[in-house]
Amino acid sequence: MIGFMAQIGWAQGGDVFNAERTEPAKSVRLFPNPAVDFLSIKFETPQARAVHLTLHTIIGNSLEVDKEIVDDFEVRVKVKDLPTGYYLLAIKDDNGQRSSFKFLKR
Repeated sequence: MIGFMAQIGWAQGGDVFNAERTEPAKSVRLFPNPAVDFLSIKFETPQARAVHLTLHTIIGNSLEVDKEIVDDFEVRVKVKDLPTGYYLLAIKDDNGQRSSFKFLKR
């Protein structure tokens, strides 16, 4: 089951996502998952300033949220005001490569 989830690009429970394909992030870590106030996105390589983040509800509606670049390796997304539920975070790099991750907001 872990191999299947890695292929579709979901990181849950602080798992590290390692992609074999060319992805915006070779390795991305989302934490905490489930999130309460903030969701941190940690990149293995310094690309936090070069990616575009989009947050969607589980049914695909786009949401506007505050984002803060902590450093070249980390971005924090404010999820405090979101209702409890599952969300999808899409990460797109400058080359148009995309990855999607699922997380739970409590």
